[in-house]
Amino acid sequence: MATSIADSPWRTFWNRGGVWRAVLLAVVYLAIYLAAGLLAGTLFRDQLGDDDVFATPMSVFAGLTFALIIGAIVLTAFLASVRWFGPVFGPQPIGGRAWMWVIPVLVAVPIVLRLAGIDYESYASGVVLVTLLSGLLIGFCEEVLCRGIVVKMLRDGGRSEWTVMAVSSLIFALLHSANLLAGMAPATVALTIVYTFGFGACMYLTLRVTGRLIWPIVLHGLFDPTLFLATGGIDAESGEQTSSLLALAAPFNFVFIAAGLVALLVVRGRVQRVPEPQAA
Repeated sequence: MATSIADSPWRTFWNRGGVWRAVLLAVVYLAIYLAAGLLAGTLFRDQLGDDDVFATPMSVFAGLTFALIIGAIVLTAFLASVRWFGPVFGPQPIGGRAWMWVIPVLVAVPIVLRLAGIDYESYASGVVLVTLLSGLLIGFCEEVLCRGIVVKMLRDGGRSEWTVMAVSSLIFALLHSANLLAGMAPATVALTIVYTFGFGACMYLTLRVTGRLIWPIVLHGLFDPTLFLATGGIDAESGEQTSSLLALAAPFNFVFIAAGLVALLVVRGRVQRVPEPQAA
């Protein structure tokens, strides 16, 4: 009898989970994402004439959106191939504590401040809309990968929730080391990795307390583009803020680092994996 897709070698391999498989998948995704960025640079060379990604709607698409679309397609295809839409987007197998509700509120505060304080008139027509749509793609890609697929694989590998949070946040943070390839200063990249580890922990806690991946996707998908529009760049330093609201939002990056450190001290628990039924 032919092997069914339910117990194919492909699904069996990924269903075993574990740290090294999660790292492997993240590395493959990053390679595809970077390759898509290079392809965009070739296809849309005329739209990337200067270093300002946010100069025009087309420069945003070429410098940011295109690679994210490719990444979203790849992740969706992977989920379909292993039939993980339910486990990834459905209710989480472990709940959160009441104190964890503080975290999504903390993430929402700078989003609101930036939405109110961004100088929208300083951007060309259409740039803000394309940037916000790109932000939702960032939220989808990075959260599906790190808080969806990677978290599931770590749990399937029998890891504790402390390890799930720490490893998924570390993978998320190290993905941003690719900024070195774009010429970003090593010190800035190092600070970005520390910050994104804390932010990743906050997204994990949001996943735990809300019970659904959609909420980290939405928060992340709003946080990044409002940060880009507030600072004028991707993973750019805040610099001098012209708006008091933006100035109030700037220190929250350090709040997320502190929240991540606290989470390392208090997160506990473990999901007991239910073995899949054997084929008859």
